[in-house]
Amino acid sequence: MRTPLGVIIFIGINLLLDTYVFQAIKSVSQGLSPKAKTIIYAAYWGITVISVISFLLFVYTQQDFLGRKVRTYLFATVIGLFLAKITAVIFFLIDDIRRAIQWVCLKLFLGNEAGGDMASEGISRSAFLNWLGLAAGTSLFGTLLYGFGNKYNYQVKRLQLSFDNLPPSFKGLKIVHISDIHSGSFMDKKAVMHGVEKIMSEKPDVILFTGDLVNDRASEMDDYMDVFSQLKAPMGVYSTFGNHDYGDYTHWPVNGITKEQNLENLKKVHADLGWRLLMNEHVALQKDGAAIALLGIENWSNKARFPKHGRMDLAYPGTEKYPFKILMSHDPSHWDAEVKTKYPDIDLMLSGHTHGMQFGVEIPGFKWSPVQYMYKQWAGLYEDGKQKLNVNRGFGFIGYPGRVGVLPEISVIELT
Repeated sequence: MRTPLGVIIFIGINLLLDTYVFQAIKSVSQGLSPKAKTIIYAAYWGITVISVISFLLFVYTQQDFLGRKVRTYLFATVIGLFLAKITAVIFFLIDDIRRAIQWVCLKLFLGNEAGGDMASEGISRSAFLNWLGLAAGTSLFGTLLYGFGNKYNYQVKRLQLSFDNLPPSFKGLKIVHISDIHSGSFMDKKAVMHGVEKIMSEKPDVILFTGDLVNDRASEMDDYMDVFSQLKAPMGVYSTFGNHDYGDYTHWPVNGITKEQNLENLKKVHADLGWRLLMNEHVALQKDGAAIALLGIENWSNKARFPKHGRMDLAYPGTEKYPFKILMSHDPSHWDAEVKTKYPDIDLMLSGHTHGMQFGVEIPGFKWSPVQYMYKQWAGLYEDGKQKLNVNRGFGFIGYPGRVGVLPEISVIELT
């Protein structure tokens, strides 16, 4: 079996990081007994060997080997260790740059015999930076492990949104907005059911789902049809497609099913759940003789690596007569790129997609996640003039089977 270049590169980088981190471990353990150092060194390289073997098992074994749950956690742990080492190395690099600058200065400005002796002896490592790097890497890894327990910790985010042009009949309309279910990642049906029960306990007037029902395959919903079919609302449940729903991230055919057939199967899943899938179209939501427009488009992203299947030119015509408009569009980059500039009468846009990267910090008055360097609007409410955008942090998860700081979200929006 030929080894993919990516596997070789990943293992090579890992071993380089391990060697670099090991130098710091040696530095901070100098004062320990030989026996203690032997135990620490053996444990460190033992973890490295286990990590490499685990990675190879993940790459070269079938999906049913070890089971999906074990494989998921195994891969997440390997990646977590990788990120922890990168974090630690940042501090070690700062220390080595400091040492290099100090060495050069000694050579240039103290070139006498004393200065030469000092330079030749080398510049000692900073114990503080070594300890700080090891602590930062260990803390990150510990945090990622802790996050495993948060993936079903559903949080209700409540928003009261005021619009001057909202018909009086719709005052107090309660919308539950959810996104990014990613059913193929679930491993605890009871926990997911608890999330659905939380939604229904809100007694919403309408439920809006903004895409990524699955990771790739429509069959991922087989075990969860009885769970999500319980989502009901007096004015209906409406849905759209996200980038994952098209099956772009797997190799087809799968079990004899083509990519095209998979998409048709997924459309049927939405119908069987009782959800009205909006594919570049709009419907009227009616209440007490008044009506507002609900538009839903396929995935439209302003990021090159994601598809542009969405067609506002198909969904929008005919909505001009409605005084208030809600748009469901999976990717929040659509808001700046097209909605605000071409469709200024879209009052409220609902998106998901980012998951808040499932990692970040959210405290009163401060919100941060690495995903904000890729997406200007990445979690929560954004406003520009009279237009508003809500980016849901996602009901499910993908890749990393956990949440740190940015928890799974159920948005409850009341229109006033």
